[in-house]
Amino acid sequence: MKITFTLIVSVILTFTAYTQTPEKMSYQAVIRDASNSLVTSQIIGMQLSILKGGISGASVYTETQTPTTNGNGLVSLEIGSGKIINGDFTTIDWSNNTYYIKTETDISGGSSYTITGTSQLLSVPYALHAKTAESVIGGHYLGEEFGGGIIFYLYQGVDGVQHGLILSKNESNQTWQTSPSTTNANRSWDGAYNTNRMTNSDAANYVKGLSDGGFNDWYLPSLDELLTLGNNIIHVNKTLDLGVFTPLNKNYNRYWSSTEDDNNNAIAVYIGEGSDSNDKSSSFLVRAIRAF
Repeated sequence: MKITFTLIVSVILTFTAYTQTPEKMSYQAVIRDASNSLVTSQIIGMQLSILKGGISGASVYTETQTPTTNGNGLVSLEIGSGKIINGDFTTIDWSNNTYYIKTETDISGGSSYTITGTSQLLSVPYALHAKTAESVIGGHYLGEEFGGGIIFYLYQGVDGVQHGLILSKNESNQTWQTSPSTTNANRSWDGAYNTNRMTNSDAANYVKGLSDGGFNDWYLPSLDELLTLGNNIIHVNKTLDLGVFTPLNKNYNRYWSSTEDDNNNAIAVYIGEGSDSNDKSSSFLVRAIRAF
């Protein structure tokens, strides 16, 4: 599997019941060129569109930006703060339809976009959806101890209920797979799917064997789930630091994702910085998550 373009979209949930809903959406992408090499420390041109109803749906909002990738090829920006081409980001009714994000990239920094990707926003961002939803059941927040761990992502489900992802309080050091072979664990946002397909895997066996909080549905996060965690690391570590648990190690150590790259390699992530492909038999940190 060749990952030419990897994106993650998530909302930084810094609000409480007494603060305003943010009018921006945090976005991260790892940029690679046509030869699959990381595009590092370089200004790139990007056009970002929110499409309504489908991959070929009408654009309800489009903007352009010229961010700079970091040393790991990661670009971070906020949708809603660029040069507006059409639409109004603040008036999108997230509860009214399905939405997709289309990204177009020019690695030379201009507007001759040669890399294009479109992905559905499967989990409508909770903070944005809540503006238009009639009611929200729950009252969870980032960094809350809940469900056997720490909440690091929240969204408003189509059922009108608050859902999210929970991070385990502890971590381990494990290999991804001891006998490399393709397992088709290739989804960028579905760690549970990937974990169930990992064979001869110490990492998968570790997370599947957890029973933190009395729950046994823990799994190894996918690439995009780990990048989302990086967006919200400050809230998670703030809670972990209050107890006897292990804070996330930002920047210095790799964490295994459950996303496979090819026969011999899988994707590991420097939390908050970016990702790279590594030999499956390497030992990196493993932190389990679960959904609610």
